[in-house]
Amino acid sequence: MHDVDRVGGKNSSLGEMISNLANAGVTVPGGFATTSHAYREFLAKDGLKDRIDEALDALDVNDVNELARVGAQIRQWVTDMPFPAQLEEALETAYDQLRNGNDKLAVAVRSSATAEDLPDASFAGQQETFLNVVGLEQVKHSVKEVFASLFNDRAISYRVHHGFDHKLVALSAGIQKMVRSETAASGVMFTLDTESGFRDVVFVTGSYGLGETVVQGAVNPDEFYVHKPTLEAGRPAVLRRNLGSKAIKMVYAAPGSDHFVDTVKVEQEERGKFCITDEEVSELAKQAMIIERHYKRPMDIEWAKDGDDGKIYIVQARPETVKSRASANVMERYLLKEQGKVLVEGRSIGHKIGSGPVKVITSVNEMDRVEAGDVLVTDMTDPDWEPVMKRASAIVTDRGGRTCHAAIIARELGIPAVVGCGDATEILKEGQHVTVSCAEGDTGMIYEGSLDFELRENTIDSMPSIPFKIMMNVGNPDRAFDFQALPNEGVGLARLEFIINRMIGVHPKALLNFDSLPRDIHQTVEKRISGYNSPVDFYVDKLVEGISTLAAAFAPKKVIVRLSDFKSNEYANLIGGTLYEPDEENPMLGFRGASRYISENFRDCFELECRALKKVREEMGFTNVEIMVPFVRTVGEAQQVVELLAQNGLSRGENGLRVIMMCELPANALLADQFLEHFDGFSIGSNDLTQLTLGLDRDSGIVAHLFDERNDAVKALLSNAIVACRKAGKYVGICGQGPSDHPDLAKWLMEQGIDTVSLNPDSVLDTWFFLADEKID
Repeated sequence: MHDVDRVGGKNSSLGEMISNLANAGVTVPGGFATTSHAYREFLAKDGLKDRIDEALDALDVNDVNELARVGAQIRQWVTDMPFPAQLEEALETAYDQLRNGNDKLAVAVRSSATAEDLPDASFAGQQETFLNVVGLEQVKHSVKEVFASLFNDRAISYRVHHGFDHKLVALSAGIQKMVRSETAASGVMFTLDTESGFRDVVFVTGSYGLGETVVQGAVNPDEFYVHKPTLEAGRPAVLRRNLGSKAIKMVYAAPGSDHFVDTVKVEQEERGKFCITDEEVSELAKQAMIIERHYKRPMDIEWAKDGDDGKIYIVQARPETVKSRASANVMERYLLKEQGKVLVEGRSIGHKIGSGPVKVITSVNEMDRVEAGDVLVTDMTDPDWEPVMKRASAIVTDRGGRTCHAAIIARELGIPAVVGCGDATEILKEGQHVTVSCAEGDTGMIYEGSLDFELRENTIDSMPSIPFKIMMNVGNPDRAFDFQALPNEGVGLARLEFIINRMIGVHPKALLNFDSLPRDIHQTVEKRISGYNSPVDFYVDKLVEGISTLAAAFAPKKVIVRLSDFKSNEYANLIGGTLYEPDEENPMLGFRGASRYISENFRDCFELECRALKKVREEMGFTNVEIMVPFVRTVGEAQQVVELLAQNGLSRGENGLRVIMMCELPANALLADQFLEHFDGFSIGSNDLTQLTLGLDRDSGIVAHLFDERNDAVKALLSNAIVACRKAGKYVGICGQGPSDHPDLAKWLMEQGIDTVSLNPDSVLDTWFFLADEKID
């Protein structure tokens, strides 16, 4: 690494890993590099440097047309200039040594700028890379093209905007043995979550073929999250999987072709599978963690799997430069204040919101049409677009994943981007006003119209102390890594139905009875379960992914997972749901909660939930996960459901398991002592408790004004439940909406001696400061 000034960040990093990490289990293909001295000698030839300096000194990089003209002129000068004799001879000697008699050896010729990949700069993708280069003459030609690429339009613009002096930046060309990933897979991984900066995961992306399609954003890749502490403990550690469309792949061009690589379509069957196995994902994460430990900082790593030997190789590693520099003390929260019609969805970059008129741009030549505040919509951006990306209020692309160069640049510029939408350029119309929201999780939404939103900022440097614990209600695993950064004591309510709705979308009965489904539903479900071993495995594995993501984000703090509490009408809205659900007059008071679990016709579905929870706790080791049982009508039901959990391997007290009951019916509070004989405590659901105490439908707008958790009758029941739990020495918390809406109710609960209050994430900081100001004497 002390050779950065000689061979740039990329090549010095490759040399560092080959020298120091080979014995630790990191595999890097060999190669050689030209030095910055060789580059400067080349530029000194025949006054080339003086001509370049003069052209750049006179250039206004904000004039897009002039930038393009001057850049093209300089690149032509560079490629026309012959190498100095000493450099030509050195290239021949080094290449001969590398190929070791193999005339067909394919190499990659890559750039490495001496100011590239430094901790305070990401020159991601600004210089050229040439793959499948065979023969000395092609190598020499590619090296010259790499030298010229220091003067790409995007590289010139980036240096000016980031204060790098053109004269101080030099280039090294790295010539590295190719990994035969054209017949396997390749991709990019980060040793943190790229959106939240959460450090306990490795984020892996991958697609078929050579890695440039992922890096460039030409393909929507598969995505995986791996939990570092779980992997180190030797347990299954893949938290999340997201199947990408992987429509194309880059492969070697046919021998004799006038180009090195071709882009071809991926067969439909292959697109429906993950490009690497869980074992390979884990192997990648292990190598990433070794690299991170060696460099002592979060890393951005490119990898490739060789289709011939089946091994995984690291082909590049550089410091991550955006999230690792962000301040953890300032919480920036963008909140949509209106709802709107969703026009397009994709993968979100960042957590911001932007709005403005749509500009549909079909090529880099139209970039000058983008004006300040426009929403840039295109098939795919690449780093060439950097000069105009900063003008946009948001960026929307048809293709690309969350680790492509354009996504890295968008994060660096602080611009919300939604990538991999598929059809944004067809659906969004020129001049149409839209709102681009990346503030709702992994899925980015493009809404019709300019919706009202706000930015809230809080500093969490010195949170005042309060006399009880604030937990959070977190249903969406997409936001778990983001929310864990808020001050909290864990998750007081994780709704399983949110995971079912967002990540599964299919009725469990439809998956259990997959073979007998009507043809149209069968086809829809078949598409949905792509990448998983069977319909039932899909359901269980997706539950595991959602629960384990929440558990990992907040570990070792408690994560209380509420078993599914869909009403029959909500279950009916899932794919295939109408085949299995009754048509009830009042679903709110119907077939839900404990009654559903112990019934003969839903028990097999409930057992799938138990399987998932058991896997998360026992196989993955997340014993911080606890279980909450909702809507328990009678003490008899309480006993039955606890026995059923035990029959499915989830016994109270075993491996530290606590089973908590949702106290949300007046009967629960009135007979609290009897219910508590079967549970380890109560989590009060103030929403249902209020509507059932006051006899009103909270979904009815006509009587909505009467709904108030602070009503004396409701508070009497709340007090009764708290007293009973304290008397029994058992846990008592509240996870209903009430304290989030009414900080004065949270204060009253604090006075009653409640253990925890679980709030919606957007109200945690405000309520915390309110309670600190209102402290009890």
